[in-house]
Amino acid sequence: MTGNRTLTMIKPEAVKKNFTGPILNKIAEAGFHIVAMKMTRLSKAQAEAFYAVHKGKDFYENLTDFMSSGPIVAAILEKENAIETYRKLIGSTDPKDAEEGTIRKLFAESKSYNAVHGSDSDENARIESDFFFSETERYS
Repeated sequence: MTGNRTLTMIKPEAVKKNFTGPILNKIAEAGFHIVAMKMTRLSKAQAEAFYAVHKGKDFYENLTDFMSSGPIVAAILEKENAIETYRKLIGSTDPKDAEEGTIRKLFAESKSYNAVHGSDSDENARIESDFFFSETERYS
């Protein structure tokens, strides 16, 4: 997986607003191949486990409440230099600071409701992908 795969989640507010299709279209237009994808809803405990690295931070409770508030779409994306390329495609965490044309500039409400998640390292991409998908659910 090193360097060529990343995990994304389309977050509850973006799913609720029917932005799943347009976001996936932006991902496809950028040349990413979807290796695995599913719509699911995280329980509070699953959200806490996924975001355990942030436990104790002031935003942790709100984040885990939000991420368990509705369905999400999780996907493993594949492309050369996937993490860096995808993070550029999604833009800054705060959509006010995101570049024009990025996913967050187009579809995010705020820094807290920022439409999508993207892995920040190869190691986290592997851990996060394993959280959502077994090997038999991945196709490439």
